[in-house]
Amino acid sequence: MASALASSGMHHDGNAARIRLSGLPFRALVGDPFDLSRRPVLPSTDTLTIRHDTGTGRSSLLLHRRNSDNVALAGGMTHIIPAGVFQPSGIAPRTVSADFSICHNILRELSEEFLGNPEHNGSGEPIDYDTEEPFASLNAARRDGQLRVWYLGTGLDPLTLAGEILTVLVIDAEVFDQVFADVVAWNSEGDVVFGADGSAGVPVPWRRDSADRLLATGPLAPAARACIELAWDRQDMLLGQPG
Repeated sequence: MASALASSGMHHDGNAARIRLSGLPFRALVGDPFDLSRRPVLPSTDTLTIRHDTGTGRSSLLLHRRNSDNVALAGGMTHIIPAGVFQPSGIAPRTVSADFSICHNILRELSEEFLGNPEHNGSGEPIDYDTEEPFASLNAARRDGQLRVWYLGTGLDPLTLAGEILTVLVIDAEVFDQVFADVVAWNSEGDVVFGADGSAGVPVPWRRDSADRLLATGPLAPAARACIELAWDRQDMLLGQPG
């Protein structure tokens, strides 16, 4: 067995077999995965959405169980929500210019994944983010400080090497409950908003014990894990309260 592992590029260490790059010829062709001059990268925007009640100080984490039959990345995994490819809503020059915005991308994904609205695929008119709902209400909340978006960093998925733009959206409970009063139980990509026990429609409390339980149990998408860990370490900045 040891010789077979060695010849296949795998190293046997006790009861575990560690795969080396020499045993992954197609991955080796990529070279340094962080050298983006060697390959194109179409990143996704992955957003940890936290519903924050300013009155009680309580917050909750919203999640998504992704259907492996309907998604290309993180299929069958628990993920943060929303998540989607960073792209414009259409191919018209003015649309491309207006949508070169992480915030606009997040707003469209919120509309699609929380409310089940169709994906904006460029077949209609460009979006007016100040008059069309739910974008107008969300933009107004952002201007009033009731919705805040934070950029955590950018990474690569360890399996697919896809780019991941990691963000956090903190939204006041009253705004969330108004805009997403008709939040769907599922969308075209999977089940929406379920608790740590798998209960539909039950958000996970944003507490240390809940975060630890999520991180300890799987399968959790790598981007979701990174966002949860990074956000928890920045409680004071995100929520204005100690962790």
